[in-house]
Amino acid sequence: MTNAKTHILVTGASRGIGNAILDSFDPQTINAIGQSTSGEAGLLKSDFSNPEAAPQLWHDALDRLDGRIDILINNAGIFDPNPIAGSDADWLDSWSRTMQVNLTASAQLCRLAVQHFQTRGNGGRVINIASRAAYRGDGPDHWHYAASKGGMVAMTKTIARGYANEEILAFAICPGFTMTGMAEDYLESRGGDKLLKDIPLGRVAQPEEIASMAKYCALDAPPSMTGAVLDANGASFVR
Repeated sequence: MTNAKTHILVTGASRGIGNAILDSFDPQTINAIGQSTSGEAGLLKSDFSNPEAAPQLWHDALDRLDGRIDILINNAGIFDPNPIAGSDADWLDSWSRTMQVNLTASAQLCRLAVQHFQTRGNGGRVINIASRAAYRGDGPDHWHYAASKGGMVAMTKTIARGYANEEILAFAICPGFTMTGMAEDYLESRGGDKLLKDIPLGRVAQPEEIASMAKYCALDAPPSMTGAVLDANGASFVR
């Protein structure tokens, strides 16, 4: 990346991976802003369950970043259980909400980013935080989560293939369990020790580990790496 590409938008930045990503950038050289649903601590407020929220966030971010965004990092997501034994209406509502928050809002932002990069004419980068579930699948109550992350990986590859000749680059990162509030609750509910036995490394990832990968993709990864999907799961799933 050139030194000029320093304006960064990070979604889902209130805690966990997103917060670690935002904190990884040096405020002396990087102008990075984050999004959260509630907009606490100076973050931009945007509830992605509303289909109109992502476009509004993009415009709000442009206002905060002097009309320029160089790098988009999509991290926002939900992991709500959706048992198949629920009512038809409840199951579909949960499926639709997860798709809207995890995939559709990210797609809306990716589209706006690509158009913005094209208009400015000097490229840009998209980093999508997906999941090990995109390849391995997930538990019986999380079909929707796995499908949303699989869609995010496919979208990343499509962007990379479609716009590399315009210096618009795209990368995906697929963490396994990471020590965030979302993962902690899931580990506790499923018996943490048993699940940890499935991770050869013997522990879950730390948010800072995923943040270091996102920062590398944003600032240092060579252009020839566009389209790459990076795994970070302690060898619990290898491809």
